[in-house]
Amino acid sequence: MEKELEIRTGCDRGLCHQAIGRQDRQLNTYDWLADVPGNADSTDLVEVQFKHTRKGYYHNINRLPLKKGDIVAVEASPGHDIGVVTLTGRLVALQIKKANLKSADDIKRIYRLARQVDMDKYREAKALEHQTMIESRKIAKGLGLDMKIGDVEYQGDGNKAIFYYIADERVDFRQLIKDLAAAFHVRIEMKQIGARQEAGRIGGTGPCGRELCCATWMKNFISVSTGAARHQDISLNPQKLAGMCAKLKCCLNYEVDEYMEAGRQLPSREIALQTLDSDYYYFKADILAGLVTYSTDKRIAANLETITAARAKEVIEMNRRGEKPESLQEAGNQKKENGPVDLLAGDSITRFDKSKKKKKKKKKPSDRRNNNNEQQQ
Repeated sequence: MEKELEIRTGCDRGLCHQAIGRQDRQLNTYDWLADVPGNADSTDLVEVQFKHTRKGYYHNINRLPLKKGDIVAVEASPGHDIGVVTLTGRLVALQIKKANLKSADDIKRIYRLARQVDMDKYREAKALEHQTMIESRKIAKGLGLDMKIGDVEYQGDGNKAIFYYIADERVDFRQLIKDLAAAFHVRIEMKQIGARQEAGRIGGTGPCGRELCCATWMKNFISVSTGAARHQDISLNPQKLAGMCAKLKCCLNYEVDEYMEAGRQLPSREIALQTLDSDYYYFKADILAGLVTYSTDKRIAANLETITAARAKEVIEMNRRGEKPESLQEAGNQKKENGPVDLLAGDSITRFDKSKKKKKKKKKPSDRRNNNNEQQQ
């Protein structure tokens, strides 16, 4: 017997809030298989997101008809937690592989769709987070610990709280845990994060005008070095290279491989080009366009000549044979001398002047009467 598949249209096909909508969640995943029939039934694994960038993966053992945006109660240790379904179907298995969850014990189960009682407890717990963070910072400062508590996340049932902290060195927070448990009467979990993870949890807008990558799609953070900036000929200005987290921007790694591949096609910077007139030294290069600019002076821009990488290699090969071309430019492609440019050539300097039209003076009623009287007389 063939199983009847539900036909979905509009938002149910996953083309709006169920697939690509940001809702109030970060690290949103586009479910490009959402409108494939039977996708949700292919696996019982579900991706659930909690506060900011924390995600978990769970088994839908009760076969609940879950879709993106549903609020569910999931298994926690101890008690239960409240989260939002962000992904279902085949893509969840790929996300688990990306998250490096090798143990099956890390995947717990979904209890039910959240009830009103669950949501009331959840809101009560969330209302305590900001004040708890402020008080916990005071406690840590009183103990003289060199750390910063950046965020606090209460579990959905209010039985446990996760304290996210930043520290440059190892911190002994055994006494801190005792003081926090005595102050807030919950189970305490300390989780260390880096500056990039903190920026992702806080969120914001980068200098490019878009939301931070760490707050929208990045999960794994690869180390970034100044070598990536050098390969792309970016100025080594710390203020421009640093992101919102005060670390080197993650986007420096996005195109560095392409620049390195294109840079292999350029001639060496150390080789000077010799012509009959003078010697030319490397000045700058447009790596992706394959253009190299040479100067007659090693330190300043003088008599700049821009040629292709192929032409530069051709001149280098000629120099090795003891030959010197007349100029760096190819024959028939001599550089045009830059002369003065007349921006108003062919235009009238009065083209913006408005012609003044003479307005007819309206006659007053008294003048009309006088004219009529004169005509009658």
